[in-house]
Amino acid sequence: MMLKRKALTILGLFILVALKAQVSPGYWQQHVDYTMEVAMDVDNFRYNGTQRLIYTNNSPDALSRVFYHMYFNAFQPGSEMDMRLQSIKDPDSRMYKNGKSRIAGLSPSEIGYLRATSLKQDGNDVVFTMEDTVLEVTLNTPIPPGGKTTFDMVFEGQVPVQIRRSGRNNNEGVALSMSQWYPKLAEYDFEGWHADAYISREFHGVWGNFDVKLTLDKNYVVGGSGYLQNPNEIGHGYQSPGTQVKKPKGKTLTWHFKAPNVHDFMWAADPEYIHDTLQVENGPKLHFFYKNNPDILENWKNLQPKTEQALRFIENNIGAYPYKQYSVIQGGDGGMEYAMGTLILGEGTFSGLVGVTVHELAHSWFQHILANNELKHGWMDEGFTEFIETLCKNSIMDQNKPNPFRSHYAGYYSLARSGKEQPQTTHADRYDVNFTYGQAIYNKGAVFLSQLGYVIGQDKLMETLRKYYNDFKFKHPTPNDLIRTAEKVSGIELDWYLMDWTQTTNTIDYSVSKVEEDDGKSKITLQRIGLMPMPIDILVVYNDGSQELFYAPLRMMRGEKDNPYPSLKRTVLDDWPWVSPTFQFSLETPIDQIKAVVLDPSELMADIDLTNNFWQAESIAPKE
Repeated sequence: MMLKRKALTILGLFILVALKAQVSPGYWQQHVDYTMEVAMDVDNFRYNGTQRLIYTNNSPDALSRVFYHMYFNAFQPGSEMDMRLQSIKDPDSRMYKNGKSRIAGLSPSEIGYLRATSLKQDGNDVVFTMEDTVLEVTLNTPIPPGGKTTFDMVFEGQVPVQIRRSGRNNNEGVALSMSQWYPKLAEYDFEGWHADAYISREFHGVWGNFDVKLTLDKNYVVGGSGYLQNPNEIGHGYQSPGTQVKKPKGKTLTWHFKAPNVHDFMWAADPEYIHDTLQVENGPKLHFFYKNNPDILENWKNLQPKTEQALRFIENNIGAYPYKQYSVIQGGDGGMEYAMGTLILGEGTFSGLVGVTVHELAHSWFQHILANNELKHGWMDEGFTEFIETLCKNSIMDQNKPNPFRSHYAGYYSLARSGKEQPQTTHADRYDVNFTYGQAIYNKGAVFLSQLGYVIGQDKLMETLRKYYNDFKFKHPTPNDLIRTAEKVSGIELDWYLMDWTQTTNTIDYSVSKVEEDDGKSKITLQRIGLMPMPIDILVVYNDGSQELFYAPLRMMRGEKDNPYPSLKRTVLDDWPWVSPTFQFSLETPIDQIKAVVLDPSELMADIDLTNNFWQAESIAPKE
């Protein structure tokens, strides 16, 4: 049976409206200003640094202590990350080789560490203690609401052999991938301190400004977060055309970066980096750093216009990229997003290189501008990133799939049927197995948005995302912020959707229970089998080839979506109260004129059993 389906394209759906931020009047967020000077010894991978941190307490609470993340301490035998790696049922294959934890086998010269050797508050020494990857600081003077304090720290570190994300001399030969490398103040928000140990997952940071000076071997090329302040001293492709670079007299060179209004700072360095740039018209300058490896040069050259296309696509559909630069850097381990840039694998196929670049670029919107707490709501950044990445690749890679999210639905179905599913509200480090985390955060997270489009309409979904971005950029939005935005845009109540999909493991399963003759008419009975309720689109196909749509709104939605198939006549039925397991409606048409009844012809509703979603008339054998 051939059914016409509404394409999932979002081009042409843009609604030009003036959007005013509607953040709760009680909202507040902390602020930090980092000034750091760091010297890196590229021979032994040790570094020393100073950090001045000005902390503004915008909370209503007086703070008597603060916490720092010292992430590199995770890469030591016996760390919490090591213990978790050895106890989880399906350890990350990048971190666990030949039945052993790679961290457990690190020698003293291979481990990572980050230590504070001195810490002062407003010029006076404070007491601090280190517990694995968290530094706890007892303040001499509490920071009052609205107050500021200055912390001065002297610290030292060692870059670990690359195990995950950060490190040195990885399999692709990149010398330094420097993420999670500095003493990072933990976030304090309406839920309190988020001084989570670094177990394996994502991050949460304080919005602020970074002023960073990096001193290292002058032959190394550096890329990362922020704007380079001394390009004419550095060279390496940063200087203005025709500018004569001042050559340093010594063996080292100091790179000075400033990154305004971000919540993290990353950099990478290698003596063999090729540095290309691409200036987007009326947009940011794109930087590309990759190894001088003949096997990857063509892919990296071809990647550059695709990155510009991806940037334009996401801007058109979500909102403008607010910074003046973005760096795509061969880091040698998977892909991980950071402020104004990403570290990615540099080898492999071209489609794979584009895929990981688009994904990490999309994180600039869903995490580094809309900075939700990834540890508590990872599905909001990974799932939403998957959503826009999938639409983007479908466009810029000419995939032209009518439903580009089919693989995400399949991933969610495998999770729902596995018996291992945990609610999406589970803390990222509390998932029992990595499989459950991956499916719940990435695939089920993407389906959350795709299916929300089914509930409120595709045009309202994209309007929701644009308004959500406009209202909550440079803040720490929560799931409720997103769903309340969707309610304002659509006029539909959606608390039930957020609750069932993210706070439970309830599944969706509806069926066409019966189609029967009823005094010359046709009576159709639908059944809700799963615990999660949904509004239902019903397509009726007649023997003459004509089609008609019926719509049963969910009563607690207190509203209804527009007709998703404008070319078809649609009849809005009575509301279906979720407490009723069955729903009936009648057609004036006799049953012998009906060919088929289909639930959700778009297949955007994540019904775990599609085999009972249709009824088809029995074929009648021709007479002899």
